[in-house]
Amino acid sequence: MGHARRKFSDAPENDKAPAEYALSMFQQLYAIERRIKDEALTEQEALDRRQEQAVPILKTLKEWMTAEYPRVLPKSPIGQAIAYGLRRWEKLSIYTTNGTLKIDINPVENAISTVAIGRKNYLFTGSRDAAQRAVMVYSLFATCSLHNINPYNWLKDVLERLHLTPQQHGRTATTKPEKA
Repeated sequence: MGHARRKFSDAPENDKAPAEYALSMFQQLYAIERRIKDEALTEQEALDRRQEQAVPILKTLKEWMTAEYPRVLPKSPIGQAIAYGLRRWEKLSIYTTNGTLKIDINPVENAISTVAIGRKNYLFTGSRDAAQRAVMVYSLFATCSLHNINPYNWLKDVLERLHLTPQQHGRTATTKPEKA
């Protein structure tokens, strides 16, 4: 649903009224989802709420897109937005059939976007060892985020206390030396 909504967000310059209408329908759908989350509804309660409130909005939106599509240029931003939505309608509205499904995959995409960006950036680290070190730091920061720890504060704390860790020939003092 996030992708479909984004298509309409790109259309207002050329087709302001229809784009704003569609976006207002999306706003209503997302408002329902916000209330479901804020009220901490059970899966069944979320499903019931979606069936009662979201399904009629989706029905109206689909009817509007079906009627509007023949009136717009197919290559225009609004034409492409409508075509995108209609081609994927069943998948866009499937979240209303199950209380555990989410309206869109934006949280998942946000979580993995840094991995994709990192993968591109690691191409230019200079060496395999440098890339490994960058990945380790990235992994530590990702772990901080998962545990709601501010990565900057965590790193600052580690670096401020690093000198307190005794070193012995490149190993920490607790590391047992290898036997000869």
